[in-house]
Amino acid sequence: WKVEPERLDYVHHLPMFFDGLLEKMEPFSTIATVGLRDMINAARGKEPSLLRPAIPVIIVPIRRCLQTRDNVTMARAINMIQLLIRTDPGCGELLVPYYRQLLPTFNLFKANNANLGDGIDYAQRRKENMGDLVAETLELMERTGGEDAFINIKYMIPTYESCIHA
Repeated sequence: WKVEPERLDYVHHLPMFFDGLLEKMEPFSTIATVGLRDMINAARGKEPSLLRPAIPVIIVPIRRCLQTRDNVTMARAINMIQLLIRTDPGCGELLVPYYRQLLPTFNLFKANNANLGDGIDYAQRRKENMGDLVAETLELMERTGGEDAFINIKYMIPTYESCIHA
């Protein structure tokens, strides 16, 4: 970085890096992933939040990544959504109005776990197992999304069971 990531305009740069997750060729895919991770981590604990104003403008690039239905691209986008929510839990509540754009693809991949019998799935270690990744992200969204999160998730994914409400 020539400039510290926290000094960048997040509303302008964050959507570009999320769009960069669509890249398949190296070094572009790595630059997008590392740049996005650096920007999100640099925003950790900042007041006022650097990430919250950018939420509305990153929805379209995230949705574009999810609609590719390519496991690698989707896994990178979902991991970045998780990092975004874990870095600034207030972003979880701001994502709730956009569940209708993001969750239809989650519904398709919710049960996408390979039955390997007694085999070992090494995608778990790399966080690329789509079924587990989607389930973990939905739980994180429910925990940080406030009181309306479960209702909105349940509307988009009827088979979802709450991790909070017993």
